[in-house]
Amino acid sequence: MEDLPSHLISEILSSGRLGPADLARVEATCRMFRSGGHVALAGGEFASLVEYAAHRICQNHEMFVSLSQETKVALLERCGGIWKKALRFLKSVEGSSGTVETASGNMQVSTGRYHTLLIHDSSVYSCGSSLCGVLGHGQDITQCGSFRRVNLPSLSQVVNISASHNHTAFVMQTGEVFSCGDNSSYCCGHGEVGRTIFKPTRIEALDGIPCKQVATGLSFTVILTCNGQVYTCGSNSHGQLGHGDTHDRSEPKLISLFEGLGKVVQVAAGASYTFAVTDDGVVHSFGSCTNFCLGHGDQHDELLPRAIQYFRRRNTHIVRVSAGDEHAVALDSSGYVYTWGRGYCGALGHGDETDRTSPELLTNLKNKIAVQVCARKRKTFVLTDEGSAYAFGWMGFGSLGFPDKGTSDKVMKPMFLESLRSHYISQISTGLYHSVAVTRKGLVFGFGDNERGQLGHEWMRGCLKPTEIVVQRGIDDTGTTDGNVAIAAQSG
Repeated sequence: MEDLPSHLISEILSSGRLGPADLARVEATCRMFRSGGHVALAGGEFASLVEYAAHRICQNHEMFVSLSQETKVALLERCGGIWKKALRFLKSVEGSSGTVETASGNMQVSTGRYHTLLIHDSSVYSCGSSLCGVLGHGQDITQCGSFRRVNLPSLSQVVNISASHNHTAFVMQTGEVFSCGDNSSYCCGHGEVGRTIFKPTRIEALDGIPCKQVATGLSFTVILTCNGQVYTCGSNSHGQLGHGDTHDRSEPKLISLFEGLGKVVQVAAGASYTFAVTDDGVVHSFGSCTNFCLGHGDQHDELLPRAIQYFRRRNTHIVRVSAGDEHAVALDSSGYVYTWGRGYCGALGHGDETDRTSPELLTNLKNKIAVQVCARKRKTFVLTDEGSAYAFGWMGFGSLGFPDKGTSDKVMKPMFLESLRSHYISQISTGLYHSVAVTRKGLVFGFGDNERGQLGHEWMRGCLKPTEIVVQRGIDDTGTTDGNVAIAAQSG
């Protein structure tokens, strides 16, 4: 290996097959990749060949390419000038709204009101209450106390999922979108079919339109295509579909306004409002502004996408946003966090319960580089680039994960989740009264209410301390089995 020319080694390292953790291990275990001085390559100096490889991967990363030169410099400075850390940030943010790479394969977790969905590689599993068909197991199953594999008509892999109050949506590797659940408001997108859809059904109106992400709100759905277009369907009482009116849509309809605003890279759906982030870092919001969730400084509903001026005026490039029931949280390109909306129970993390009509920087986490933000019912989670989890807001039956707190206590400022200290948290999702986290090793932890089996623990009603969930690849809806193999290995 030492006889190979440096440019050939750098080509191998920067091929895209190695992630930031892989590059760090290579550098730590192989002396030839560590340099006592600096390596001069491509007109610049780098601390090592591995640093140069990380630099090259960053330069080609879609999110990094979209940043201005100023924001690129700011990100690298936040990462201490270390390209491996910048790459870790980019990869972590990329996985925060989709699947994340773990030692057990690609995984994603999404929690609904009383149910949970989990992707593991090509399969998706669900547990909890299925009174309106949200689990996708058919009308004979109203509740699952443990994770059960969902049968999808497509042979393609599931790459994105979204669980909501009353319906569920799946995106396949082929770009197809499937949905199930309560369709009385047409949120499943199957046309004038007002009945419950008990099993995942393909949305035919999207034939020939490859999609990559879906966000399910309260009785409406937001779909992001691979080309950066946005389609919406379902209830539109507050303009949350973004078409300039309040008419419901029984099938996905393109939001034409984005055609002139740029490519959308992420969408999020709240109770009755929507966010769309464009590749230039602008957050567009529309729908209900009852709790100041739209971030415009007022309580006027928006029937069309409107840019949040707070970020524009400060040239703040937003990369991800999360829509809670009554508040919102955003993450910028340097790993800073912003919150706004209703401050009840400390959900905004500023140490009080005061509402914020527009975004405000969360100063308590300024020294941390955040990579994922997650908001739901009066609570918020933030994950950092070091795999740490912070939580604040309403404990809600233990759904913040602090075993020393009461089930209805308030956490007014971001607090480190000590109970998960020994684990690198790659992704987290929170529902009404429960939360589920996935670690880098592929372990799954749940905490909070389990009255309806939404944590996948058949033997307990709830837990204040994050407890490992061993998800079995067991019997599916057809009665067949693919083996009794645990997705997450026992901890210890």
